[in-house]
Amino acid sequence: MKGKATSFDIAHLAGVSQSTVSRALRGSPLVSEETRRRIQSAADTLNYKVDKNASNLRRQHTGTLALLLFEDPTADDSHINPFFLSMLGSITRASAQRGYDLLISFQQFSRDWHADFTGSQKADGLILLGYGDYQSHRDKLEKLVAQGTRFVRWGAVLPGQPGVSIGCDNFAGGRLATQHLIEQGCRRIAFLGDATPHYPEFHERYRGYAAALREAGLRVDEVLQADAETTERAGYEAAELLLERGAEFDAVFGASDLIAIGALRALSERGLSVPGDVALAGFDDIPMASFINPSLTTVRQDTGKAGEVLVEQLVRQIGGEGAESAMLPAQLKVRRSSLRPEPEPAFRKMLRNQ
Repeated sequence: MKGKATSFDIAHLAGVSQSTVSRALRGSPLVSEETRRRIQSAADTLNYKVDKNASNLRRQHTGTLALLLFEDPTADDSHINPFFLSMLGSITRASAQRGYDLLISFQQFSRDWHADFTGSQKADGLILLGYGDYQSHRDKLEKLVAQGTRFVRWGAVLPGQPGVSIGCDNFAGGRLATQHLIEQGCRRIAFLGDATPHYPEFHERYRGYAAALREAGLRVDEVLQADAETTERAGYEAAELLLERGAEFDAVFGASDLIAIGALRALSERGLSVPGDVALAGFDDIPMASFINPSLTTVRQDTGKAGEVLVEQLVRQIGGEGAESAMLPAQLKVRRSSLRPEPEPAFRKMLRNQ
């Protein structure tokens, strides 16, 4: 073949249309994996190289996605919730697989952060992780929609939300954790975490918790709920508040692993053993959850799948294709912190006391 190969040459060799070649080379999810491999094989055979700069110029694209993180109060200097740290790898890989660079930055709530990425050609679209109080954050999301900014966010998936949201089934997860604690014989289960629409994920987990209690014929007691944001310090203080109230409880469900880990410290300082005196469960399955003592029962959110879906839905928007909100399943991971010891048989107790 004389001259440089073109997308039409690839289309002829692969037996597809030129538009399908274009979609495949820009990572469109509309192209099946089998067709994508056939097109890539044809491109390799023809020694075809994508001129990324020329392609971006034609489409007025930067070839970059922006990942904006909300700054969380943390015990270290990262200011990143460890749950989101575990998602970064999958987002980076999914972006690279679709030919995009990834720009990572903090969301700056002291100024109009959304304006930095609209009209500035910094990125083709935004991935938003974390947001603090959703009620104060929502107006910024509505501005992004009004400006035509392409974005996806990780968060609760609820009717009427601005833009595209990808999240875990928080209601089902809260219900699973609470049902497990009930199955362990717990009847006075405390919930640590904000239980209002200001924090929709926690609110949905609380709703799942309350539903499981009612299904088991147990009362939802307001005394057993204490507000906490997703930090160890907040979990510690919330557990301290329960104890100061004189509330009687035999289990604690933390709305996040960090809250549960903070509660574990408070309980230990009061001489209460986990799970002997109080069973404990969290939510997220951050890496630390399996290494603390006792290891933490928790609800796992699939961060690998989450990163893939976030990037996929954003790329669909950039390509002018339909994007949809999606809810990923929650999975209960049972570990030692919630497993109540079996009652000692009477005959064994008798022999031990002789």
